Amino acid sequence: MKQRQRIIWAYLFGDYLASVLTWYFVFLFRKCFIEGHHFNFNIPFQDSNFFVGIAIVPELWLFFHYLTGTYTDLYKKSRLQELGKTLIVTFFGAILIFFLLLLNDYVRNFHDYYFTFLVLLSLQFLFTVIARIAILYRVKTNIWSGKVGFNTLVIGSSQRANDLYEEMKKRERNFGFHFVGYLELNGRVQNTLTKELKELGKLDALETVLEQNPSIEEIIIAIESSEHHLLNDIIVRLADKNVTIRIIPDMYDILSRTVRMNHAIGEGFIEIPPLLLSEWQKITKRWFDVIASILALIFTLPVTLFVALRIKLTDGGPIFYLQERLGQHGKPFKIYKFRSMRINAETNGPQLTGENDERITSIGKTIRIYRIDELPQFINVIKGEMSIVGPRAERRYFADRIIEIAPHYRQVFKVQPGITSLGMVKYGYASTVEEMVKRLKYDIIYIENMSVMMDFKIMIYTVLTVIYGRGK
Repeated sequence: MKQRQRIIWAYLFGDYLASVLTWYFVFLFRKCFIEGHHFNFNIPFQDSNFFVGIAIVPELWLFFHYLTGTYTDLYKKSRLQELGKTLIVTFFGAILIFFLLLLNDYVRNFHDYYFTFLVLLSLQFLFTVIARIAILYRVKTNIWSGKVGFNTLVIGSSQRANDLYEEMKKRERNFGFHFVGYLELNGRVQNTLTKELKELGKLDALETVLEQNPSIEEIIIAIESSEHHLLNDIIVRLADKNVTIRIIPDMYDILSRTVRMNHAIGEGFIEIPPLLLSEWQKITKRWFDVIASILALIFTLPVTLFVALRIKLTDGGPIFYLQERLGQHGKPFKIYKFRSMRINAETNGPQLTGENDERITSIGKTIRIYRIDELPQFINVIKGEMSIVGPRAERRYFADRIIEIAPHYRQVFKVQPGITSLGMVKYGYASTVEEMVKRLKYDIIYIENMSVMMDFKIMIYTVLTVIYGRGK
């Protein structure tokens, strides 16, 4: 872990140094070659903008790179892909910096602007790439030598699993798999894998093994064709785990183009990553959630105060209702809501809300129709426990009931729960577990098609639902 942190700091320092050097040479170019004719003498560093740029521009570049997910998963980056991504980010970043800071130069004609932009783009890209390629080469060298790797669990102990293990051992270069053990399927088979790796249990112990070994990052499913009926069950059970799943493909999988080559000379796997969004989308979603939540709490403050007063005057009970829900990866958290039911509404245990539920107060009926009871959940969003858009967070009691009927419900734990969701705008509240299962299909559709644009569409639908009072 310390080694990975050092690499991140090296990446940050390399990008910072690249932007400082770029600004230095671009400033020199501008003052000596672009503006030199205007002053009739060279004034490289008599302009205060030079020092302002040195102080601000590097931070801008670091922010650009952060937004695009540059500083995550450095040990799994492809150097070729990083080259292309750096070019794209540098191009758009150079445009922004040019219009913000360089457009006021004294120029003879517009060609000088073009030259300035090309110098800025070329130097920034060149210095950034040199540092990054050097760092990534060091990273790859550490992986190839086995100094750094990803703790890997193998599911399967038959011939296919053994062939994979022996193939990995023969490679001159290590591809980052540090095998910590295997789970046995359909009886012990004596082979190289079972002799050299530790048996961590049967397939039934999968969740327990992952809880006891939180450092496991990769899981390779190496099962025989006759065992493929187990594949769906394994993937479903891993749905809420923060691990990368790799499946050894059959010839059918290869011909259907579902196999992803991770290395030019490495093994081909069907890869299921733990993250459903690209890193830049994930970061953008988080920034939007925080900013939008703060603005929402500010603009709805009059409504919040009015509702809080009405709830208090109704029965003198608490204004807010805190309840434990399950978040991303099944982690419990306390959700905030305006109380819409009478005090001690669940003395008989967990219950779902139905039509004409007598437990709902008079003010509670109104705020539920217009979803006002969910306004306090913006606090959960700011705390990082929820997102504005995501599957509905359920209590463990009902989550367990749903899983009994639909095991694929675990898929919702891949992402943060949301204040609103595709299931809520398409189906609405559910009054029975069976209705919750029916609503689940919309949450799965959302998860499989997650994007920033999809979130905007769902928010628009939600606003229309609130305006027309379609909640229940």
